[in-house]
Amino acid sequence: MEGKIGKILVVDDDENISEVLKMYLQSSGYDIRVAADGKAAQEVFVDYKPDLVLLDIMLPYIDGVDVLKWIRKDYDTPVIMLTAKGDTFDKVLGLELGADDYMVKPFEPKEVVARVKAVMRRFNTDGGGKEVLNFPELNIDVNSYNVVYKGQDVKMPPKEFELLYHLASNKNRVFTREQLLCEVWGYDYPGDSRTVDVHIKRLREKLHGGPNWQLETVWGVGYKFEVK
Repeated sequence: MEGKIGKILVVDDDENISEVLKMYLQSSGYDIRVAADGKAAQEVFVDYKPDLVLLDIMLPYIDGVDVLKWIRKDYDTPVIMLTAKGDTFDKVLGLELGADDYMVKPFEPKEVVARVKAVMRRFNTDGGGKEVLNFPELNIDVNSYNVVYKGQDVKMPPKEFELLYHLASNKNRVFTREQLLCEVWGYDYPGDSRTVDVHIKRLREKLHGGPNWQLETVWGVGYKFEVK
């Protein structure tokens, strides 16, 4: 992120939460915009073009899940969902829809900043000098976060891409779910291993394997990118 101020859109109808997050994130060097409902979030998103969105689930007019779906139609901007304890929001569904992470209220603002930094760091790391991974029918370009499968560009959220890149750049190495949570999500992730399973499932829906490679489940252990 060197030389660039990260732009973050905070979407929450609780003004107190928005103001606290804005204060902490600004003090960490980010530029912030705030929206209090789903409709405003869409308008600000298009105008502001944020680098990351903190998105509450329960919003007036258009709820957070529908805003997330709207973002994912055309953008791969990282999204961290904010959920209240007791919300009926299914965290696995959120991840399936393309959320990169989620946090349950009440949370410590410092923890939110840490999560934001982890996601921004991974998404905005200068890819200069990093290799482009080439396999039969599959190209993974970390510089542009672009995947080409059987000659077609494949859209995927940042975390899906990072998981694929991590596995493919360590071909035939088996990773436990816990290792992947730590190494791909970039911090001591407090969630459960379903997070990894959901992202693997989404990758398999988009990439059905190649002549000599496959995303394999190693039963009782985890996953690997197998190259024969």
